[in-house]
Amino acid sequence: MSLNTVALELVPPNVESGREKAAEDAQKVLRFSGEYGLDDRLSHVLIPGMIAEDDDRPIEMKPKLDVLDFWHMLQPELPGVKGICTQVTSFLDKAALDQRLTVLGDAGFEGIVFVGVPRTMSDGEGSGVAPTDALSIYDATVPNRGVICIPTRDGERGRMTFKCEQGATFALTQLLFSDTIVPFLRELADTTDHRPEILLSFGFVPAVETRVGLINWLIQDAGNAKVAAEQDFVRELAASDPDRRRVMMVDLYKRVVDGVAELGFPLSIHFEPIYGVSGAAFRTFAEMLDYWSPSGA
Repeated sequence: MSLNTVALELVPPNVESGREKAAEDAQKVLRFSGEYGLDDRLSHVLIPGMIAEDDDRPIEMKPKLDVLDFWHMLQPELPGVKGICTQVTSFLDKAALDQRLTVLGDAGFEGIVFVGVPRTMSDGEGSGVAPTDALSIYDATVPNRGVICIPTRDGERGRMTFKCEQGATFALTQLLFSDTIVPFLRELADTTDHRPEILLSFGFVPAVETRVGLINWLIQDAGNAKVAAEQDFVRELAASDPDRRRVMMVDLYKRVVDGVAELGFPLSIHFEPIYGVSGAAFRTFAEMLDYWSPSGA
């Protein structure tokens, strides 16, 4: 089953501003979708399950609404839009994860991305179910089983091949600020018959990134030259005027889409307004989709 979608990421608001912020985000999505012609193009909302990470996060991580609570608040505001979410598995035992995935499925989430421990911990840590194990355990109950793909990370092709062998049906890429995904997927196509659906992720970089540095923090990977180049690109985007910033992101989108279109992977698009829903972000996303969008989106 293919998602074949354009998904917009909406981060659960802080508990303290929950329902009010959820309604505000939904109204912004409706307003800017109408203004920039995205009304019938956004098929899914992607809601990440947020967990505490490094203490040096540029924006303090306050307690967030649960994915389900946020989804129930959004649904009446965004009729016809379906759900995808990320679910951390590494801190839930199988019984608890069974229950959680059943509830998510009953709530209407059509795709679930299994996520492991934060980067402050090592793969395999956590007392719960490893995300790669969850892929095979829930192959009969979760039709669209997703994983995270970080094309700039050393050894990622081997990781992706293993995840596919375990039963991954789609992969959500890390935010793309270069076309590294193109040679990565080309090599994957050359070395395996697996063709998971790829959700290509693009984020909007506003000027505030220059001061805050959240995106730089999100994509960091110490000593990785590919990531250092992406961080340079993010800094250039943040320092550019809005028109130039939009041209740069649309050009990147074109290079990525053109580069992976003929490799045999089903493609979907994931947009992330990292600092919040804005007209500038939606204008950029709309220009990207004017160049290419998944069939039916």
